[in-house]
Amino acid sequence: MKNLKIELKWAIVFSVVVLLWMTLENLSGLHDKYIDYHLYLTNLFAIPAIIVMVLALKDKKHNFYKGQMSYRQGLTSGVILSIFISLLSPITQWVTTYFITPEYFPNVINRSVELGFYATTAEAEATFNFKNYVVQGLIGALIMGILTTAIAMIFIRSKRQ
Repeated sequence: MKNLKIELKWAIVFSVVVLLWMTLENLSGLHDKYIDYHLYLTNLFAIPAIIVMVLALKDKKHNFYKGQMSYRQGLTSGVILSIFISLLSPITQWVTTYFITPEYFPNVINRSVELGFYATTAEAEATFNFKNYVVQGLIGALIMGILTTAIAMIFIRSKRQ
């Protein structure tokens, strides 16, 4: 477990950043008044997500591998980090759904029906619900984390001397 201490620390940091982002989205009206823009602006979360992943990989390189980390070592670390983030994502989704913005699902369901994205409320409810978002979070965190790591490690890895 000592070998995974850095990944666990950064998975927790990542989860806190997710909750802060959700709070910011809610406070800025993206979960109610400006919900039409949510679909586009929520993607800006990629910026802090990538920053946290890069900081985590650099932390692993400098504090575990003493500044010399191969692409494979970094990729392994990033996959483990992504798994931890993925496993924490149901908790962050639960906090978001039931504490930060409990009005999000009703708002997005109503608005998507109003705009004609779904013919009925039942169709929209089948898409916008806690269970679906948990599944999306589990899968999305894993895929995006591994992809981010694979790209970031091209630049972070130690070059052969």
